[in-house]
Order: sequence, then structure tokens, then C-alpha cells
Amino acid sequence: MRVGAHVSIAGGVDNAVGRQREVGGNCGQIFTHSPQVWQDPNIDDEEAEAFREGTARDLDGPWVIHSSYLVNLCTPKDDLRAKSIDSMQKEVDAAAKLGVEYVNVHLGAHTGAGVERGISNAASALDELDVPDGVTVLVESDAGSGTKLGGDFEHLARVLDESDQELDVCLDTAHAFAAGYDLSTEVGVANAVSEFDDVIGLEHLKCVHLNDSKHECGTNKDEHAHIGEGLIGDEGMRAIVNHPDLRDVPLVLETPNEDGKGFAWNIARVKELRAN
Repeated sequence: MRVGAHVSIAGGVDNAVGRQREVGGNCGQIFTHSPQVWQDPNIDDEEAEAFREGTARDLDGPWVIHSSYLVNLCTPKDDLRAKSIDSMQKEVDAAAKLGVEYVNVHLGAHTGAGVERGISNAASALDELDVPDGVTVLVESDAGSGTKLGGDFEHLARVLDESDQELDVCLDTAHAFAAGYDLSTEVGVANAVSEFDDVIGLEHLKCVHLNDSKHECGTNKDEHAHIGEGLIGDEGMRAIVNHPDLRDVPLVLETPNEDGKGFAWNIARVKELRAN
């Protein structure tokens, strides 16, 4: 079972390996810099080598780099589009340097341009990237609030279809639940996985962000809860981690650190649900 968490790179990206082991993870996710600002990854050769060696020695992988929250691939604004493409190029280059397989990105918001143009903008922005060999961009499912795209599986499928890049998908369970896919029961999970396969294709599912939700299904509200303690709940989480089509997909947690519970507690809970 490949399960891990989004860990900090404070003090050097190589420190992420030890932090992942401390919480009981064997794969995981990082930011290469603060996701709230336009900033370039600053990773020197020594750190990169230590990260690669530590990962090979201590973890099963894969790692995922999560792009900046400021990136908006759907935007109709030329300046934001240019910044988003530049930021993504630096992320895929950093991934190659670190030996990281995946760079994860939200499609962003069309901000009034409409769904059709938003999807076209996202696909063409991704086509601007020179993605190094061994790195794949994952487009992430979204909670679908406002004009954000990616809440509907069809949005993701169309970007994959319209882009010339070899793209894959990261499914966030809390986002999908918020977008209206009821993952709170075994039947609901089975239906959602079947729909994902029909619309996108399970061969494109390379990572699951495993998060419970603090808000009801279909509310478009994105707020993560501890595994089994949100509105997806134990039944839904158990169904997800034991679904035969999801068992081999890496699970990366972005659960909160609150109520005396952090990543270690949540990863242990996932392992309990898988075993039972």
C-alpha cells in the first residue's frame, strides 16, 4: 500500500524524506516553495541529490510536486496566463531535477470566460510546457466553487483530450464529494469510480488525494477533515481504500493538523481501514 502525506521542505527539500518516514508514509507530496506567492523553486544540486538518494533508500514513492495556488490555467488574462505557464515550467523542471514523477495542478477558474473557453485555455496553456522525460502533469479534480473548473469529471476528460501533452489525473476525494460525487457509501464509491472510468479512464488515475470533508456532498465547499471523521466518513473511506481499482493507486493525505491529530494519526487510520 502506497500512502503518505504532503510534508514540508523547510530547511531543504531533502528533509521531506525524513518527515515522510516520521508520519508513517512511503510516498508523498511537497511544495517547492510557498504556494501563496509567485516564487521559483530554489533547490541546489546537493539537496536534490540527497532527496533522490533518501527517497530511493527509504521510500517506495512516488512523490508529487503540488503547483502554486496562484497558477490559473483557465484564465482569459494574458498576464496571469504567462505567469502560470512560467511557474508550471519551473515546477516540471524541478521535478526532473529531483526525480519526482508527477506535478499536480488545478485547472483554475475561467472568471467569466465560460466553460468552453476555460477548458481550451487550460489545454493550450499546458501545451506550452516543455515537460521533461520522466515527468507527468496531473490535473486535479476540484470542488467546483464559483467559476473553477475540474469539479466535473468531464472537464478533466476534455482537457486530457484537447491537450497534446501526455496528461493524467489526481482525484481529490474531498473535492469530488464537494462537487457532488457521493463517496460516503460503498455503492456511492463504486458508482463514482465507474463514472470516472467511463468519462476519463482509470488508466489516467495516477494519484488520489485522500481527504475527508467537513461539508456536505454537493456544497462545492473545500475544507478537509480527518480520515473517517468528516461527512465521507468511515464507510466511504473504507470503500475508497479497498476498492479493487484504487488499491494500487498512491494515496496522498492533505488532512488537517488539529484536535491533537496530524498526518501520523491519519495515515495510521488509513492503514486500519485497509486492513479491516
